[in-house]
Amino acid sequence: MRPLARLASASLALACVLLLPYEAMSHARVGTGDSARAELFGSACRVRVVDSDVTAHCHNPYPATDSVRLHVECARWWDLDSDAAPVEAGPAQTVRLDGRCWKEVRSAWVSHRRVR
Repeated sequence: MRPLARLASASLALACVLLLPYEAMSHARVGTGDSARAELFGSACRVRVVDSDVTAHCHNPYPATDSVRLHVECARWWDLDSDAAPVEAGPAQTVRLDGRCWKEVRSAWVSHRRVR
């Protein structure tokens, strides 16, 4: 019975490590609407929250320019949520976006818009 209990607790620990996210990941791939010739678009963004500071790094591997924008939602009702100014990520370019709350961060994400 003891080896079975060890196996169950090890399986639970492994599931927690693999399933619980340590960073919010955003991978936007927006199509043009033409399914026959869909053009790949969208920066791959990593959002990291440390205490009340939020940092996003977005890399655009595609030839179309992507306008990325960081959105931060704060946990406290009196703490103002923020939407950063749009930043253009050109082809093969990496950009950094920063935001913060006075106290805890509830959520943070990056939005994408095609630049024509």
